[in-house]
Amino acid sequence: MEIEDLGLPGLKLIRPRRFADARGWFSETWNARAMAAAGLAHDFVQDNHSFSAAAGTLRGLHYQAPPAAQTKLVRCVAGAIWDVAVDVRRGSPTFGRWAAAVLSAENGAQLLAPRGFLHGFLTLTPKAEVIYKVDAHYDAACDGAVAWDDPDLAIAWPLAEAGVTAPILSDKDAAAPRMAQFASPFVYDPSPQEGEA
Repeated sequence: MEIEDLGLPGLKLIRPRRFADARGWFSETWNARAMAAAGLAHDFVQDNHSFSAAAGTLRGLHYQAPPAAQTKLVRCVAGAIWDVAVDVRRGSPTFGRWAAAVLSAENGAQLLAPRGFLHGFLTLTPKAEVIYKVDAHYDAACDGAVAWDDPDLAIAWPLAEAGVTAPILSDKDAAAPRMAQFASPFVYDPSPQEGEA
Protein backbone atom coordinates (compact mmCIF):
# COMPACT_ATOMS: atom_id res chain seq x y z
CA MET A 1 0.00 0.00 0.00
CA GLU A 2 1.29 3.45 -0.94
CA ILE A 3 0.18 6.48 1.08
CA GLU A 4 0.67 9.96 -0.40
CA ASP A 5 0.29 13.19 1.57
CA LEU A 6 -1.83 15.64 -0.45
CA GLY A 7 -0.47 18.80 1.18
CA LEU A 8 -3.36 19.44 3.59
CA PRO A 9 -2.84 18.05 7.11
CA GLY A 10 -4.49 14.64 7.38
CA LEU A 11 -5.59 14.36 3.73
CA LYS A 12 -4.16 11.23 2.11
CA LEU A 13 -4.23 9.41 -1.22
CA ILE A 14 -3.97 5.66 -0.66
CA ARG A 15 -3.05 3.20 -3.39
CA PRO A 16 -3.67 -0.40 -2.30
CA ARG A 17 -1.54 -3.03 -4.01
CA ARG A 18 -3.10 -5.22 -6.65
CA PHE A 19 -1.97 -8.80 -7.08
CA ALA A 20 -2.60 -9.85 -10.67
CA ASP A 21 -2.55 -13.14 -12.51
CA ALA A 22 -4.18 -14.59 -15.63
CA ARG A 23 -7.62 -14.45 -13.97
CA GLY A 24 -7.48 -10.75 -13.05
CA TRP A 25 -6.38 -9.21 -9.76
CA PHE A 26 -6.99 -9.10 -6.00
CA SER A 27 -6.61 -6.13 -3.66
CA GLU A 28 -7.08 -5.43 0.06
CA THR A 29 -8.94 -2.13 0.03
CA TRP A 30 -9.06 -1.87 3.82
CA ASN A 31 -6.88 -3.57 6.40
CA ALA A 32 -7.21 -2.11 9.91
CA ARG A 33 -3.90 -3.56 11.10
CA ALA A 34 -1.92 -2.27 8.09
CA MET A 35 -3.53 1.15 8.31
CA ALA A 36 -2.86 1.39 12.06
CA ALA A 37 0.78 0.49 11.38
CA ALA A 38 0.85 3.42 8.93
CA GLY A 39 -0.57 5.72 11.61
CA LEU A 40 -4.13 5.71 10.27
CA ALA A 41 -6.28 3.82 12.76
CA HIS A 42 -9.97 4.51 12.11
CA ASP A 43 -13.01 2.70 13.46
CA PHE A 44 -15.25 2.75 10.39
CA VAL A 45 -18.90 2.06 11.22
CA GLN A 46 -20.81 2.50 7.95
CA ASP A 47 -20.26 1.88 4.23
CA ASN A 48 -22.07 4.01 1.64
CA HIS A 49 -22.48 3.28 -2.07
CA SER A 50 -23.60 5.82 -4.67
CA PHE A 51 -24.39 5.42 -8.36
CA SER A 52 -24.40 8.34 -10.80
CA ALA A 53 -25.94 7.61 -14.18
CA ALA A 54 -24.42 10.49 -16.16
CA ALA A 55 -20.96 11.97 -16.52
CA GLY A 56 -20.89 15.49 -15.11
CA THR A 57 -22.83 14.62 -11.95
CA LEU A 58 -21.49 16.63 -9.03
CA ARG A 59 -22.12 15.61 -5.42
CA GLY A 60 -20.91 18.09 -2.82
CA LEU A 61 -19.48 19.89 -1.11
CA HIS A 62 -20.74 17.94 1.90
CA TYR A 63 -19.87 17.66 5.58
CA GLN A 64 -21.29 16.22 8.76
CA ALA A 65 -20.81 18.50 11.77
CA PRO A 66 -19.79 17.48 15.29
CA PRO A 67 -20.75 15.54 17.29
CA ALA A 68 -21.27 13.28 14.24
CA ALA A 69 -18.27 14.49 12.19
CA GLN A 70 -16.95 11.88 9.77
CA THR A 71 -13.64 10.74 8.37
CA LYS A 72 -14.27 9.30 4.90
CA LEU A 73 -12.33 6.71 2.91
CA VAL A 74 -13.55 7.07 -0.69
CA ARG A 75 -13.01 4.83 -3.71
CA CYS A 76 -14.55 4.53 -7.15
CA VAL A 77 -15.50 0.98 -8.16
CA ALA A 78 -17.01 1.70 -11.61
CA GLY A 79 -16.00 4.49 -13.97
CA ALA A 80 -14.02 7.49 -12.73
CA ILE A 81 -14.50 10.55 -10.54
CA TRP A 82 -12.58 13.69 -9.70
CA ASP A 83 -12.62 13.69 -5.89
CA VAL A 84 -12.02 16.87 -3.90
CA ALA A 85 -11.62 17.78 -0.23
CA VAL A 86 -11.49 21.28 1.29
CA ASP A 87 -9.94 22.09 4.68
CA VAL A 88 -12.52 24.04 6.73
CA ARG A 89 -10.96 23.64 10.18
CA ARG A 90 -10.83 27.05 11.85
CA GLY A 91 -7.22 27.87 12.73
CA SER A 92 -5.76 25.47 10.18
CA PRO A 93 -2.75 26.78 8.25
CA THR A 94 -4.47 25.46 5.11
CA PHE A 95 -8.01 26.71 5.87
CA GLY A 96 -10.01 27.12 2.65
CA ARG A 97 -7.49 25.23 0.51
CA TRP A 98 -8.47 22.19 -1.51
CA ALA A 99 -6.81 19.16 -3.05
CA ALA A 100 -8.17 16.65 -5.55
CA ALA A 101 -7.36 13.34 -7.19
CA VAL A 102 -8.82 11.13 -9.89
CA LEU A 103 -10.24 7.94 -8.38
CA SER A 104 -11.22 5.23 -10.81
CA ALA A 105 -12.04 1.57 -11.01
CA GLU A 106 -8.88 1.25 -13.09
CA ASN A 107 -6.41 2.96 -10.73
CA GLY A 108 -7.93 1.68 -7.45
CA ALA A 109 -6.82 4.81 -5.55
CA GLN A 110 -8.67 5.94 -2.43
CA LEU A 111 -8.97 9.34 -0.76
CA LEU A 112 -8.88 9.57 3.04
CA ALA A 113 -10.60 12.82 4.06
CA PRO A 114 -10.47 13.45 7.81
CA ARG A 115 -13.04 15.23 9.93
CA GLY A 116 -13.07 18.94 9.24
CA PHE A 117 -13.00 18.67 5.45
CA LEU A 118 -15.74 19.40 2.93
CA HIS A 119 -15.96 16.58 0.40
CA GLY A 120 -17.37 16.29 -3.10
CA PHE A 121 -16.83 14.66 -6.45
CA LEU A 122 -17.54 15.09 -10.14
CA THR A 123 -18.22 12.01 -12.26
CA LEU A 124 -15.91 11.85 -15.28
CA THR A 125 -17.70 8.89 -16.84
CA PRO A 126 -21.26 7.62 -17.05
CA LYS A 127 -22.36 4.92 -14.62
CA ALA A 128 -19.85 5.87 -11.93
CA GLU A 129 -20.12 4.03 -8.63
CA VAL A 130 -18.50 5.27 -5.44
CA ILE A 131 -18.12 3.39 -2.17
CA TYR A 132 -16.94 5.11 0.98
CA LYS A 133 -16.42 4.19 4.59
CA VAL A 134 -17.23 6.62 7.40
CA ASP A 135 -16.32 6.54 11.07
CA ALA A 136 -19.60 8.04 12.35
CA HIS A 137 -23.17 7.12 11.49
CA TYR A 138 -25.27 9.42 9.32
CA ASP A 139 -27.06 12.12 11.32
CA ALA A 140 -29.51 14.30 9.38
CA ALA A 141 -29.33 17.01 12.05
CA CYS A 142 -25.57 17.37 11.44
CA ASP A 143 -25.68 17.14 7.64
CA GLY A 144 -24.61 20.20 5.64
CA ALA A 145 -23.16 21.51 2.40
CA VAL A 146 -21.25 24.44 0.93
CA ALA A 147 -21.65 25.66 -2.66
CA TRP A 148 -19.53 23.68 -5.10
CA ASP A 149 -18.74 26.80 -7.16
CA ASP A 150 -17.89 29.17 -4.31
CA PRO A 151 -15.54 31.85 -5.70
CA ASP A 152 -13.61 32.02 -2.42
CA LEU A 153 -12.67 28.35 -2.82
CA ALA A 154 -12.05 28.63 -6.60
CA ILE A 155 -12.09 24.87 -7.13
CA ALA A 156 -10.99 24.03 -10.67
CA TRP A 157 -13.68 21.44 -11.41
CA PRO A 158 -12.80 19.64 -14.69
CA LEU A 159 -16.23 20.10 -16.29
CA ALA A 160 -14.85 19.91 -19.83
CA GLU A 161 -13.19 16.58 -19.04
CA ALA A 162 -16.61 15.34 -17.87
CA GLY A 163 -18.11 16.59 -21.15
CA VAL A 164 -20.39 19.24 -19.60
CA THR A 165 -20.52 23.01 -19.25
CA ALA A 166 -22.61 22.85 -16.08
CA PRO A 167 -22.79 19.96 -13.61
CA ILE A 168 -25.86 17.89 -12.74
CA LEU A 169 -26.77 18.82 -9.16
CA SER A 170 -29.29 17.80 -6.52
CA ASP A 171 -31.67 20.51 -5.32
CA LYS A 172 -29.81 20.48 -1.99
CA ASP A 173 -26.43 21.06 -3.60
CA ALA A 174 -27.78 23.73 -5.95
CA ALA A 175 -29.07 25.69 -2.92
CA ALA A 176 -25.99 25.22 -0.69
CA PRO A 177 -24.70 28.42 0.96
CA ARG A 178 -21.43 30.12 0.12
CA MET A 179 -18.38 30.01 2.37
CA ALA A 180 -19.15 33.56 3.51
CA GLN A 181 -22.38 32.23 5.09
CA PHE A 182 -20.75 29.06 6.45
CA ALA A 183 -19.77 29.15 10.13
CA SER A 184 -17.43 26.19 10.26
CA PRO A 185 -18.08 23.94 13.28
CA PHE A 186 -14.60 22.41 12.92
CA VAL A 187 -11.49 23.52 14.81
CA TYR A 188 -7.94 22.65 13.77
CA ASP A 189 -5.97 20.55 16.24
CA PRO A 190 -2.27 20.33 15.30
CA SER A 191 -1.92 17.06 17.20
CA PRO A 192 -2.52 13.92 15.10
CA GLN A 193 -6.06 13.46 13.83
CA GLU A 194 -8.20 11.04 15.77
CA GLY A 195 -7.23 7.69 14.39
CA GLU A 196 -3.71 8.80 13.48
CA ALA A 197 -0.65 7.80 15.45
